[in-house]
Order: sequence, then structure tokens, then C-alpha cells
Amino acid sequence: MNSFFLFSIIFWISAWIINIFIGQSNLTKTKMVLPPILFGVSLILIWEASISAFDVSPVILPAPSLVFIKLISSVPILWVDFVQTFVKGALSGYIFGCLAAFGVALLADRFKFLERGLLPIGNFMAALPIIGTAPILVRWFGFDWESKSAVVTVMVFFPMLINTIQGLQMSDKIHRDLMQTYNATSFQTLIKLRLAAAMPFIFNGLKICSTLALIGAIVAEFFGSPIKGIGFRISTEVGRFALDMVWAEITIAAITGSLFYGGIVLLEKVVTFWHPSQRGRLE
Repeated sequence: MNSFFLFSIIFWISAWIINIFIGQSNLTKTKMVLPPILFGVSLILIWEASISAFDVSPVILPAPSLVFIKLISSVPILWVDFVQTFVKGALSGYIFGCLAAFGVALLADRFKFLERGLLPIGNFMAALPIIGTAPILVRWFGFDWESKSAVVTVMVFFPMLINTIQGLQMSDKIHRDLMQTYNATSFQTLIKLRLAAAMPFIFNGLKICSTLALIGAIVAEFFGSPIKGIGFRISTEVGRFALDMVWAEITIAAITGSLFYGGIVLLEKVVTFWHPSQRGRLE
């Protein structure tokens, strides 16, 4: 056992003890920030030390240092892949799918027969595996980013639709009656009461769809893509046993997905600051 491996174990034990003391303190922000940082650093150190101590081949699992070097040396390639997969494929499909689902949810709320017909179909479509629908949509829309956007649109449409419909049903009858006493129109009731009450559900759908969008775009690239994209790069580099590049692409995808999800969470706090769940988090 080399000294670096021993240092990693000592660091991990120390981080564990620090987390115990943090958990017993009243430092709320420290509790939220420091534990995941300590855990992440400990995991990377143990990973790096284990590769060195047990002489693991880079073909099986590259060390974090090799992945970091590949990240730095492959910035142009990674940027092109990021734009192709996230900006063109995932983000466009996310916007199209969520906006379409929101519009259809308003119609379904207005016409109940449409709601009764769509919800069973939505549950059925949500259960369909992406590995089955992605190759079909790739054949329909071509091998460029448009097909990946179509896959993402289909993936996010029904989760967003179901959450929005459920949210629109959450306003209390007493509040709707109160709006009637104010002689509010249906549009005013929708904007000032029902959509406000539905916002936590709408943002829940947006958060769920943010994770589905990037996964859908990456998986769709496995079934056909121009010579760029995160999914394309992963599938080709695995065949070449270039695991450092594969992990570099995975790192970019993980960071992108986390920032995307975090951005929606911050927007939710701004929009739904009045909701009890947000007030509880702020406290």
C-alpha cells in the first residue's frame, strides 16, 4: 500500500469526522455546501490512489488525473460535442416539448374529455423505452440534431403534461368561489389563481424533464449521428478503448445536467418564493 493511498484513506476518515461535527452544528449553509465537496474530493482521491496502488489498466478504468488531462487537451472537441448534443438536441427538444405540453394541458383543463383521453395515453407513452422509440425517430427525422430534438420532445412531453394538469387541479374550491365573488373572468382566474397554485407542479415537471432531456439526446445519438455529439463520441471511443475520452464526455454531460437542473431550481425559488416548501428551505 503506497503513501498516497494511505493519505486518501486518512482524508476520507477526516472528512467523515468533519461531516459529523457539521451535522451537529447550526451552520445551515455549511451543511449544504461542505459535505458534498468533502465527499467528492474523497471519492476522487480514493479513485486515483486505487488505480495507482492496484495497477489498474487505463483500458478498464482511467485515473481521474488522466481524465482531467483529456478534458484540458480536448476542449475544442468537447465544445463541439456539447453544442451538438445539449444546445441543439436536448435544449431545443426540451423547450418544444415543455411548451407543447403546457399548451395541451391548458386545453385539457378546459375540455375535460380531452383530459380523460390524454392521461391514459400519457401514462402509456411514458412507459415506452427510449431504446425502442429513438431509432424510429432517428429514421424519420434524419441523423442530425433534429432527430435528437424529436426524441427529447417525445420524452418530456407527457411528464410535463401530467404534472401541469395535476397542478391546475390543485386550487381550492373556496378560492375559486372567491374569484367568482370578485366577478373574475375564467382567464383572470386561470392567471391569478390556478396557474399560481400549479407552479410547484409545473416546476416539478420541468425538473424531471431536465434530466430526461440530456439522457434522451445522448441515447438517440447511439442510433445515428453526424461525426460529433456526446453520444456519438462515447460510442466510438469505447470501441477504440479510449476510456479517458469516454469519461471526459461523461464528466461534461454530468456537469451540464447538474447546472441545467440547478438553474431550474433557482428559477423555482424566485417564482414560487411564497410556497411553504420554499419558505422551509430558506429557513
